[in-house]
This record gives sequence, structure tokens and C-alpha cells, in this order.
Amino acid sequence: MVADTPAAQAFRRQVLSPAKLRLFMLRKLPMAWLAGLRLTALTPAAATVTIRYKYLTQNPFRSIYFACLAMAAELASGIQAMMHVQGGGPVSMLVVGLTAEFRKKAVGRIAFTCPDGAAIAQAVADSRATGEGRTVECISTGVDEAGDVVAVFRVTWSFRAKK
Repeated sequence: MVADTPAAQAFRRQVLSPAKLRLFMLRKLPMAWLAGLRLTALTPAAATVTIRYKYLTQNPFRSIYFACLAMAAELASGIQAMMHVQGGGPVSMLVVGLTAEFRKKAVGRIAFTCPDGAAIAQAVADSRATGEGRTVECISTGVDEAGDVVAVFRVTWSFRAKK
């Protein structure tokens, strides 16, 4: 069970508001805003981000461009990381690795879920306790509307508490 701090609850309320999330993305993640990423679920343990096949996300093969899929997969883990670094002192976070496995053509609405909130929270807590950097490999699995796995992304995050 992952602790749900007041700071994490406040952050979750902010980003689960569609209007506030769109404003945040427009300001800080403009490509995610243009691609139409949507945060559909966020708990201390997991997050789900969706992306649709549309004109701005297409490739020449009539499916979602792999970079758009990577953006959604990264946000599914990154939004949890942002939530877990709230309160308790500043923590730097950075993607240091990314691998992907594509299993099926991505058309329609793809939902990426990352259930690694507990590992992220532990890495942030360890970094704060020791002052040393910690890495976590998060797995974001993309599923289409039929329930078939489209892609699996492994995003490696680095966390380091700032002094």
C-alpha cells in the first residue's frame, strides 16, 4: 500500500480536473496538449493516460505514430512521479532510459497504464533519506479498445533529492 499524503492528494485533485490538466499541458507539455493526451485515472499506485488516433497523431501507415505512443506511456509513469515528489523537499526527476515493444497496430483509443506507483514512492523516499540518486524502471502497457496489448514501454526514471 502506498501512502497517500496531503500533498499528493492536492496534486491529484489538480491534474484530475480536465481543464486544469489541459492548462498545465499547454504551458509545460505543449506536444502532449496537441496530441490530446488525457489522464483518466491517478492513484498513489497507478495511472492511466489515453491517446486517440487522429490527424495529429497519425503516421503514414494509418496508425498512431510511435513517438505519440511513447509520450502517453511516459506520462503514465511521469504523472505518478510528479505526484510522489510533492511535499517533503525538492527532488529532481529525469528519464534516463526507454525501451519499447510493439505488438499490434495502434488505432482507435489506446490506454497506457503504469502500476508502479509504489516503486516510484519508495525510490523518492530512499533518495530523500540518503541524498543519493535512485532509479526505477516503470512499465507502461498500452491496450486498445478491444483489450489487446498494443505496446509495452519500459521507462527508466532517475530521482535525486536536492540539498
